[in-house]
Amino acid sequence: MRERPRLRNLRDWQSLAYLAALPALAAWQWFNGFSWPLYALLLFLTLGIGVIHHNHTHLRMWRGRTANRVTDFGITLLQGHPTFVFWPAHVANHHRHRHGPKDVARTYRFAGGDTNHLTGYLLHPLQAAWVLYPLFINWLKALRRQRSGAFGYCVAQYGVWLGSWVVLLAIDWKKALVFVIVPQLHGLHWLLATNYLQHAHADGHPPGASGDTQGRTLNYARNFEGLVNPLLFNIGLHTAHHENPHAHWSELTRLHRAHYRHRVDPALNERGLVPYMLRVYLLGAVLPRFRSHSLMAVKPTTH
Repeated sequence: MRERPRLRNLRDWQSLAYLAALPALAAWQWFNGFSWPLYALLLFLTLGIGVIHHNHTHLRMWRGRTANRVTDFGITLLQGHPTFVFWPAHVANHHRHRHGPKDVARTYRFAGGDTNHLTGYLLHPLQAAWVLYPLFINWLKALRRQRSGAFGYCVAQYGVWLGSWVVLLAIDWKKALVFVIVPQLHGLHWLLATNYLQHAHADGHPPGASGDTQGRTLNYARNFEGLVNPLLFNIGLHTAHHENPHAHWSELTRLHRAHYRHRVDPALNERGLVPYMLRVYLLGAVLPRFRSHSLMAVKPTTH
């Protein structure tokens, strides 16, 4: 008899609620017509799907292998991109190098260098995708040689995602664009742009290069407190997550308050995400006193 799937943590009922609500809202509007309040909620849920995708990569949601694989494909359909990409791009790259010189999508790599402004924020998803896709391709090539079964699993995710687009576009291309593809692209923008929010103007020097007496610094990430965390699975508590990548997202509030908040430069602890974006990206565009200041004393190389 097969074992019934069991959640690792009961707090992931919130994750399951988001996963169910997104297609339900899209389907309701597909059949009943466009609604601005429901569409706004739909766009918000695409942010949640990206965070669930991230969390499910670090700590699998279920105790059973089959349930986790079904969840992989479900997130692939809702996210509009295969879930496997988090392994080469996020786990093997970003978490390993922590915004340092070897992090291929480090925010200070691209034109303009070490920036933190609206243009940089808007461009970062495109810049990151440009450098990350070769990473995906090389990772898949190595996987094909070493683990053909895992390679097939990853390719199947591409098939499910692209196949869903083909079917929905064939049924009604206008509705597919409005209720499925545009929201997915919105979620993917936030998924990539979050890296800029969390790391732009943070310390991107390698361990030991910033005078840290322990040979490493915790100033590589920005933290956001406030409403963003209960709504989006503690995604704002980034230092605690980096230092405890396998901890369940529900544990990050305690870890942040007990171990990391006081050890991070105060400039990197923000009270809220929206106030930060309004202050730095809108007011900062015209009033210098609202801009953030880089924690990197020396501008790093951009190549």
